[in-house]
Amino acid sequence: MAKPRIPLPSLSKVSRSSHLPRNNRLYHSYEHTSPSPFSPSTSAILSSALIHVPTHGFTPTALTLGAADVGYPPVSTNLFPRGAFDLVNYYLVTERLALKDRLQQRFPGAAGADERGQRQEAEAWRNLGVGAKVKLLALERLWANKGVIHRWQEALALMAHLPHIRPSLHELSLLSDEIWFLAGDTSVDTSWYTKRASLAAVYSSAELFMTQDTSRDFVETEAFLDRRLTDVRRVGIGLGAVGQWVGFTGMGVLNGLSKGVRI
Repeated sequence: MAKPRIPLPSLSKVSRSSHLPRNNRLYHSYEHTSPSPFSPSTSAILSSALIHVPTHGFTPTALTLGAADVGYPPVSTNLFPRGAFDLVNYYLVTERLALKDRLQQRFPGAAGADERGQRQEAEAWRNLGVGAKVKLLALERLWANKGVIHRWQEALALMAHLPHIRPSLHELSLLSDEIWFLAGDTSVDTSWYTKRASLAAVYSSAELFMTQDTSRDFVETEAFLDRRLTDVRRVGIGLGAVGQWVGFTGMGVLNGLSKGVRI
């Protein structure tokens, strides 16, 4: 029996921006699940393509195979004018949106769900300081990369391309904001910006470090993240920190990380 497929919009009517995430919600909510910012057809292709990333990487080949898996011809990949970067972007967005669910699985009741029968786990989460929550959430997001970490330098290289830097930094800022929100940050002064810029810089450096980490269960990556967060608390990082990520990531990948990441 042929596999049913989601109708694909006519390629002649697809604009250059039709593949981009669409999210009109401008606020956070514990009570509402964030809707997918991708159309059903593009989501079907991209989610299927991710299955092929461990073998084929973040490449046009993975996109083509993903389209075939859900019954679309190779030409359907024209929906993604940014090529493999659209696959990277899809991965980044969906993993960010899934962070709240992973928190809920680890600490039931922590993300605003019904706490009946879950009071102990929810209480354990509430008893953690904001800094400890930030670390746990950053680790949860890093661990989501385990299945593709051997391909992540390819993703970083795509993100470092000039046309892709701005959307990559935007998604990084959204991830940082999501982590602080889930951690319970309520600041409304200028520290709101510096906290998010600092975390973005720390997270991106830990992500790059993880691509080289050969330790069991990535314990060295966890130690690296802990040291960087400690440094931030001790001396602080200004708003210019995120800008450093561009050069740090791009040069690190282009140099093949030949000299390693300084710890």
